[in-house]
Parts: sequence; C-alpha cells; structure tokens
Amino acid sequence: MGKVRSVGAWLMSVGLLSAAGCQSGTSKDPLLTVYLPVSAKIKGMDPAFANDLYSGREISYVYEGLVQYHYLKRPYVLEPSLAASMPKISSDRKTLTFAIRKGVLFHDDPCFTKSDGKGRELVAEDFVYTIKRIADPRIMSTGWWVYDDRIEGLNDWRAEASKADITDYSKPVVGLKAVDRYTLEIKLTRPSTQFLFYLAMPSGWVVPKESVDTYGSDFARSPVGTGPFVYSRKESNLGSKLVYYKNPTYHHVTYPTEGAPGDREAGLLEDAGKALPMIDKLVTEVHVEQQPMWLNFMSGKLDWLEIPKDNFEQAIGPNKDLVSELKVKGMQLVKSTEFDLTHISFNLQDPILGKSKELRQAMSLAYNRIPLIDLFYNGRAIPAQGPIPPGLNGYDPKSKNPYGEYHIAKAKDLLTKAGYPGGQGLPVFEYASQATSTDRQMAEYFASSMAQIGIKIRTVSYTWPEFISGVNNRKHQIFGWAWQADYPDAENFLQMFYSKNGPPGPNDSNYNNPEIDQMYEQALTLPDGPIRTGIYKGMTRKITEDAPWIFGVHRMKFQLTQRWIKNFKDHAFEHSRAKYLRVATEMKTDKK
Repeated sequence: MGKVRSVGAWLMSVGLLSAAGCQSGTSKDPLLTVYLPVSAKIKGMDPAFANDLYSGREISYVYEGLVQYHYLKRPYVLEPSLAASMPKISSDRKTLTFAIRKGVLFHDDPCFTKSDGKGRELVAEDFVYTIKRIADPRIMSTGWWVYDDRIEGLNDWRAEASKADITDYSKPVVGLKAVDRYTLEIKLTRPSTQFLFYLAMPSGWVVPKESVDTYGSDFARSPVGTGPFVYSRKESNLGSKLVYYKNPTYHHVTYPTEGAPGDREAGLLEDAGKALPMIDKLVTEVHVEQQPMWLNFMSGKLDWLEIPKDNFEQAIGPNKDLVSELKVKGMQLVKSTEFDLTHISFNLQDPILGKSKELRQAMSLAYNRIPLIDLFYNGRAIPAQGPIPPGLNGYDPKSKNPYGEYHIAKAKDLLTKAGYPGGQGLPVFEYASQATSTDRQMAEYFASSMAQIGIKIRTVSYTWPEFISGVNNRKHQIFGWAWQADYPDAENFLQMFYSKNGPPGPNDSNYNNPEIDQMYEQALTLPDGPIRTGIYKGMTRKITEDAPWIFGVHRMKFQLTQRWIKNFKDHAFEHSRAKYLRVATEMKTDKK
C-alpha cells in the first residue's frame, strides 16, 4: 500500500465554505450509507497490484487476509482475521502453521458455477494459490517484493514458471502447503520478524481461482473476496465512483471489546461486541480536484475529509483545535501523527544523476524544506533527516542529515566538485509530478530551488496512473511523492533501498549499494532489539551519504468527520476501517 500521491496531493487547495448541510447522499440510498472521498483514480481492484494507498484502501473493503491490525489498540498489534488464531511458530522461527477459520464464504458471484453462483467456502488451498499468483512472473505483481526469497522454494517455482509456456499452479512449493482443508503451512527461508506484517498487506489478501479464471483481463474490475462489503460492478467506475453493499454472508466478526487508553471515554467502545459491518452501503467518490471534494463535505454529501491546506487557518484555531463555527455544526476533529515520509527521488539509472552523488548532494543542499512546512503543510510537519519516521525503532531525533540543511554555498562547492560548476555541462532535468494545483506549485518550488545553483528543471505533470506507470517502468528522471507505512517497522522504509526491490517494487530510485543490501539482509533475521536498531541507524547514515533521495518531511494529519459518523479512529494501516463505522441516523436526519 505504501506509496501515496506526490507530496502535494496529500494537501487540498480549495476554498472554505461557511455552512454545512444536514444530510449526505441521495434519496435512493439507504440511511445507513457512508460516503468517502478518494483523491486519485483507482488503478484496479486486484490485490496483486495494490501498491498505493488509494487502491489498497478500496481493496480492503472486499478482500481479507490471514491477519489484520486491531482497530483500536495502540501500539498496533496483529490479530487473526481469516485465520482462526495466530499461527503456531516453530522453535527455529521458520515454520508458521495457520488454522483457517471454518465457514467463511466468498461473495456470491457467477464465477462459482459449481454452486450456481453461491460463494463457496474458503479453504487453505486458496492461500497457496494467492501467493503463487503473486509469484507468477506472467502476472508481474507489484507485490512480489513481499515474498521474494522469503518462502522456501517459491523463487525456484517462479524461475521454472518463467521458462514454461504456461504457469503450472499445480506444481508444489516446498515451503507453501495446504496440510489439509483448514491448515496452511508456510516455511520461511530465514526467521523474519516482519513476515506476519506482510500477510496483513493487500498482496496477502486471498482471491479465489474461479474469479481469476472467469474474468481474466477484467479481473481488476470484478473483485470477489470474503470481506465485509460486496463490490457493485454495475454501479461502479474506477475513475469516478466505487459502490459497495453490506456482505449478507459475512462471517461472524464483531466490534472490538478492548481498546487503547481513552477509547472508552471517547465513545469508541459503545458498540463493543456488535456484529460488523454496521452500515448497509459504502460509496467512494473520486475527486482528482480538491475543491469539489470540500464542497461536498461542507454540504454533508461526504462523511470524512482531511482538512485542506488553504482552509487550515479558517478551520483550525491558534490552539490547534476546531474553530467554534465548525464545532457548533457537530463536526469532529481527529489529529494524528503519520508514519510517513515525503521525498524527491532520483532515478539512479540516469547516466548523469546515477553516477555523481556529489551532484545529488548539491541538489539536496539547495532545497530548503523549512518554507515548505508553512507554505504547503500549515506547520503540520517536521524536516526528515533520513528514511525512518518518528515513532519507529531506528529513528534518532539527534541525528542530522549533512545534506538536509539549506546551504547554497556548500551546494555550489559540491556541484563544482562533481564537475558541473554553476550547472555548466548539465542537461535540463525533468521533474515529474501529479496534475493537481498543489503538486504543480511544489514542482515549481523545486525548479526555483535548483535554479539557485544553476541547474535547470522542466516540470511535467501526469495523472496518478500515468505517474505510477512512469515510476514502475523507470522513465522519470526526478519525481516527488511519499511513502506511508505498510506496517509498524522501520524495515518498511529501509526496504526501499534494497537493490532487489527495484521497480515495480518499492526501490523507486533503483538504488544499489552492496553494503546496504548486506546490512538489510542481516537485519531481516533479527528480532526487534538494540542490535537490529543499531543496524537501522547505520543504514540511515550510509543512505543519507549516498543521497538517492532528497528527504522531505514527516507529516501530521488533521481530519474531519460529520457529526453522525461514529467509531472513527485514525489508523495508520487503514484496512477496511469502514466496517467499524456506524451512522447515528437520528443525527443524520436532524437539521442543524
């Protein structure tokens, strides 16, 4: 899920309205309907390709995995989802045995011809098929990095498949086995602290073979899962609106009975033990431009929103609380710290950018992050000194990136050392961004920053799918976006610098440092503790010295919900949060 739109798209450049409506949606929708916005067109509904926040969020309404994050507990902890319990782990920490929950049904769908369209029961073999599909070289899944060299025999299976005319899913993988109908065994190549986290990511969410076979190239628009909501193909369009209905055969899942300190006082445990989901319909509306999104929220047609940049001072007072005008309307403010990092990536396969770290260091020194925080984030961010955000082991608040300061004189000296005094001899570099107003503003800010040391930048904007395609195919020279954590471990950020994770994997800069690879592989085998944390800090020092990125900022998030939305709690790994929401119908219909 990691990548989100460029650093600017998280922000919203729109105008504040002064009044809010009383009811969302249309008269034809049931009262228990939740309306959510998404700021990018969805690429598709295939878990094998859910490598961005927006697709992952939508897919989570339909699909599920073996494990999930507890909705309320903090720090974040995993709990069983389609597994009946957390796995049994062998003494050498390499074999995980899962008992699969019995009686779980896939959504009713015509692909299940043997049962006349009734969803069949989930079995252990479905997980074997799902993971093999991620490994299938013909699929070219962006989630392959999650399993690459982690399950015994899976890489060999993939290599054999690449030589055959057709991938044979019947060929066994020694480390991936359905022991019986309800027992799954996974043997790892090495102990891994993070592997259970991987299984909670979209690439681990189970798909039935029947739907893949039936829908073929249209599978990404025809999702069939076990999740709390059923996708409506007739009413949905990935570019404009996605519609879901409550799954009538959803397996027995209830609202949490425990939470974090303060949850009970905040009313987040009032629905403890109630069956999920508690809404009948879910509608996601695509808003590539942000002004219509804000208009719809303020008129009550959307139920949740991140506060737009240009409205922040009007919506939030000096004490960082909601202004009284919006409090009176019953809107609820939710503030949270992100496990995230904005950055500008250099494509190190570029013959000039890739060969000179002095050039990259100079460009980093010419980029002033401090004005960015006020200009584009309303003060809701801190400068990033490296790849690890606050709150994760390996983050060192005392560490300073030597190329993270703003220092034009040093930048010019490094540029001369690189052989390009005053930018002489350099071509015009292309900076890729998304086609939103804030993205374009940030692109121009970057271009003007580089002009201070004689480097010329041409900015080019793309739609979100075009931008992602350019990154995956290694076409962009320089580009800005962000990474939001897939799981609560610093390894999730450091794996973006592992050479084997090159595009379409998360190593978007094509960075290759054998010493970093060695340290990364060593850390993978270690449990959380001082030794692993020390390796993370060492990796950070070496990565910042090589400057494959210009490290940007770590952000805070300010969100608003309508007064009738209950049980909303910010979650860093937004997997199917909608299933926990409740609509207080008496508040929704009460004019205010």
